[in-house]
Amino acid sequence: STSRRRCAVNGEERERVYRRFRAAVNMSPAQLERWLDTAQSQAVGQKRDGGESIGHQAGRRVVALLRTRRADLTDDDYRQMRRVAAFVTRRLAQRPSGDITRARYRYSLMNWGHDPLTRR
Repeated sequence: STSRRRCAVNGEERERVYRRFRAAVNMSPAQLERWLDTAQSQAVGQKRDGGESIGHQAGRRVVALLRTRRADLTDDDYRQMRRVAAFVTRRLAQRPSGDITRARYRYSLMNWGHDPLTRR
């Protein structure tokens, strides 16, 4: 469909996607890499074929995106940035009640680069 192709092609849309991504991701590349190495990170999320979870893969991609100069970002990078921002937004709307410090909810968000306990 054309909706997939037109993702983040023009400058105005790129700017909007970039701002949403930067607002959604509140962990630094180093923080996210350290998190992705933990057992808690690897224990959450939907897994394809019993391997790495979708969120864990997304986290590795977020690290790469954060380390890429903005001028070097591709249309595919912007599509991934849109996915990350959309996931974080959806997931934040599903916040459970109670303490989330050690909750799978928090861990899944952190895999995508967002720690809901971090204030910016």
